[in-house]
Parts: sequence; C-alpha cells; structure tokens
Amino acid sequence: MSKSFPTTLSALALAALALGSAGCSAGAADKAADKAVDQVDKAVNETYEVTYEVSGTSVDSISFHDGGGTATAPNLATADQPGTSWTKTVTLRGIMPPAVSPSSVDHTADLTCKVIYRGKVIKEATGEAATAGGCVAVSPVAAS
Repeated sequence: MSKSFPTTLSALALAALALGSAGCSAGAADKAADKAVDQVDKAVNETYEVTYEVSGTSVDSISFHDGGGTATAPNLATADQPGTSWTKTVTLRGIMPPAVSPSSVDHTADLTCKVIYRGKVIKEATGEAATAGGCVAVSPVAAS
C-alpha cells in the first residue's frame, strides 16, 4: 500500500529542506530528493477501481469521473436515461477523486448514489444531497 499523499508531500518538502541545508552532503540530499520524487510518482500513477451505484425513481442522467483526464481536471462522462438502477465500474488514477452525480427533473425523485471501493461504501448520499452534490470521495490512494 502506498503512503498517503500528504505524507508524500511532506517527504518532498523535507527533501527540499535537506537540499538547502548547509550541513548535508549533496549526495545524501540528492538521494533523499530522488526517493521523495519516486514516492510522489508512485502515488500519482497508482490506479484503483471503484464502482458507482445510483438507484431511485426518475433518474434523467448521471455524471461521473470515468478515469480520463488528469487528477486535477478529471474527465466527466454522462449516462443519459440510465434507468432506475445503474452501476458502473471505472479505473481511476492517483489522487483523482471518485465522483458520481445523478440528476432528475422530478424534484420528488428519491435518488441514492454510492461510491464503492473494495466492497465498502466510501461515500453515499440520498435525496437532495444526491442531486445537489452527488457522491464525491477522497481518492483511496491519497487517503491510504
């Protein structure tokens, strides 16, 4: 399992401090910086799989991160007229957040969205919360 992304960033910051420190040798600082960069690369490039689930009445469309794009600008795909029970498994990368958001023109629609990672629900929303913001979770790569 990879280190958490904040820990990795801290390691990078420490490596930068080591580079600027007069008491460290250049060789040791270079090795520390290389190790920190390797950890960030691993966290950013690691892939993980999630399953999105949406259920309820009168679902008009569902928007979701499909794994394309970048971590800071993920691709948003749309499923139109998906029916009353919809699931989609996608492979995401690095710190890209898993996100799914159902929409309905029927304001009385009873909708639920879920993000599932390794068999566990990591984000769930029902009713207004599902249609207002959907389900957006922290990347398990960044959280681990």
